[in-house]
Formats: sequence, structure tokens, C-alpha cells
Amino acid sequence: MTPTMTQGLTETLNAFEIAQKQFADAADILGLDEGVRKKLRTPERCLTVAIPTRMDDGRLEVFIGHRVQHNTTRGPSKGGIRFHPNVTLDEVKALASWMTWKCATVGIPYGGAKGGITCNPKEMSQGELERMTRRYASEISLIIGPEKDIPAPDVYTNAQTMAWIMDTYSMNKGYAVPGVVTGKPLALGGSLGRNEATAQGCVYIIEEAAKKLGIDLKTATAVIQGYGNAGSIAAYLLHDLGVKIIAVSDSRGGILNTQGFDPRKVLEFKNQTGSVVGFPGTESISNEEILNLKCDVLVPAALENCITLKNAVKINAKIVAEAANGPTTPGADEILFDRKIVVLPDILANAGGVTVSYFEWVQNVQELYWDIEDVNSRLKKIMTRSFNDVYAIHKDKRINMRKAAYVLAVGRVAEAFKLRGLFP
Repeated sequence: MTPTMTQGLTETLNAFEIAQKQFADAADILGLDEGVRKKLRTPERCLTVAIPTRMDDGRLEVFIGHRVQHNTTRGPSKGGIRFHPNVTLDEVKALASWMTWKCATVGIPYGGAKGGITCNPKEMSQGELERMTRRYASEISLIIGPEKDIPAPDVYTNAQTMAWIMDTYSMNKGYAVPGVVTGKPLALGGSLGRNEATAQGCVYIIEEAAKKLGIDLKTATAVIQGYGNAGSIAAYLLHDLGVKIIAVSDSRGGILNTQGFDPRKVLEFKNQTGSVVGFPGTESISNEEILNLKCDVLVPAALENCITLKNAVKINAKIVAEAANGPTTPGADEILFDRKIVVLPDILANAGGVTVSYFEWVQNVQELYWDIEDVNSRLKKIMTRSFNDVYAIHKDKRINMRKAAYVLAVGRVAEAFKLRGLFP
């Protein structure tokens, strides 16, 4: 599609409005009536809380946090908690709705939720983060629980964050409740494979897509935008399959070597220096430029709205595998589809994380823990089946993979809603 062909397309970068449009497209294809649409697009609960926190210098700071439960028709709500300066209620609502569709896409018995605190964790000490997290956990404890809503890590939160939440919730209950969160340390009931799950699930999806497109991964090239947990692990898992990693980036910039490099050594360098930039044997490249590189597989693993109307015409990959949430805007989606670039949408490609979170929750409830081979074999089975379910709709209805995934997910939630009916 040429730039002139994009003039009729419009887009907004408001995450919640994008999520609503993606839902509406699927609802139109499914022919849902307006009443069902209203129910499925409206979050069930939006809790906004003040989080007074004592800082290390003795002053009192008040942060604002949110927890949104989008839909619980198919089971308790599930979704991460992020700490980031740009967290807004609209963003959290969008991410919660995406979690609803993500869980439905891969067929696990959860609805969607999300949480966040507007803060800059890079400027906070470990003690400040702990005090803020514990107060937030206490404030949202009214609506979370292993049968109601199960948080997990997200941007700038980790297993330690979940340990603090689990402990705070458990102290208020009077007994240990490991199933209140997932993504916990192994010592507190975490699951083997959880740390790698998002990237591992994404790579399983890439493998299936490559088979359909006739791409030999042993001779393929890949570019990774974002070198946090999901991006760095996806890089070395692809590298282990024989894929040549030619460029990666983080928030400070990117590196390029068309001959490829070892992504594990890049991660070691980043851990030592704070960034991938400057890794020996590579040239510097911007986060904008990295998206335009010629490659077989592009993995956006950073934040939302990286691929837009402005740069979609420059994308030069065969597969775009969304390890991040919402990296591609609706207008960009249409351009990529017209250009025959296969987008593996976030609600499918990065659903490995929530799938292994589900496994963790099941293990907590059963008090019976699995080995890593069991976790990964179950994950591969679910991701492979889900890809083929979405791909079949994509081919049958001649729609892009995102719309196909939404048709599958929205259809499943709508069916469950109709079967349950309304109370009272």
C-alpha cells in the first residue's frame, strides 16, 4: 500500500479506543446484537485508589493506582500489574479487555483484568517500591483473590513484586494464599517456565506461522524491538532454533549487525552496562529505524503503538510477532494485511505468559507441582492448537490474523454470556 492509499484510514493512539475498535470489528463479523456488544465492551469494575507511601527521605508521596476487571463470564479475571509513569485508567481498561480476549483465544477459563500504578520505578528505591506495592495490594484486596481476580507481573514489576502482594494479602487473611497472584518466586509456589513463558509461547506461534508460510527458520533472520524479559528470551530461543538475530533494541536505542550475533552475550552486556547500545561488533540504530529493517521475523516486544500509519508502509518483515501488548494500531494493521505481511496478534502471540500463569494457579490450587517438560509440553499444545484455530478463521473468512483471533475470542465469550444469561 502506498502512502496515498492510506489517506482514507484514520487511527487514534488512545489504547482503550483501539481496543474498542478491535472488538467492534469482530462483533460486526459475528453479527452480535447491540445488547450483547454493550455487555462485552463495558468493564465490570474499575477501581482507582490513592496509595500514600512513605519515601526514604521521610516525605509522604501519594501515587494513583488502578485495577480494572473487564469480564468474568468465563472465570475469574486475570491480568498483570504495571508500574510506569504513563499509566492511565484508559490504558488499564484497554489492557484488561485485551486480557479477556487473550484468555478466550487460547481457551483458558479466565476473564480479563489489569492493574497499574502511575509512578517511575527507575527513580524509586527497593524499600519505596515495597511500601507502595504493599499499600496498593491492601487497597485492591477488596476485589482480588484466587477465585475472583489473580494479578501477575507486567511492565517494571516482577516475581518480587508478586511476593509482596501475596504476603500482604495472606497476612490480611491469616494464612498463606499462594494462588492470589502468579509469576511468584518458585519458593512461594511459582511455576517452572513462568519467566520464559511469554517468549516461549511467542516462539511456538512463530514456528507454526513459518510452517504455513514456507519459511525455514534455520536460514531466517529476526529483529527484536525491546530487550526486556520477553524480547531477550525470544531472541535467544529463536537463536537456538537457528534464526540469525541481526538487530535488537531497548529504551536507549538499538544495535545492528547483518551477520548476526549471540543474543545471550548481548543480554550479559546489557546487564553490565544498562543498555544493549555499544555492544562490540555492532552499529547503533534508533528504535524507529530498527522497525524498518529487512528480516523474516520482526518481534515488537516494547510498549503500545510502535507500528502506526506513519511507519507501517516501511515495515520490511514477512512476519510481525507481537510479544508486546498493542504494538500495532488498527490503521497499520490494514496496511500490513494489504502488503501481505502476516501479523501474529498480541492476544495470540504473547498469550504464553497468561497460559503458564494459569498452570501456576492450577498447581497452587491442587498443591501439586509439575516439572519443566510438563509445563512446556502443555504450553506448546495450547499455543499450537490456538494458532491453528485462528489461522482457520483467517483463511475461511479472508480476514487478517488479528480479526480472526478476535472473532474466535469474542465468539467464545459471547456464547458463554448467552448460556449464563442475566441475573437477576
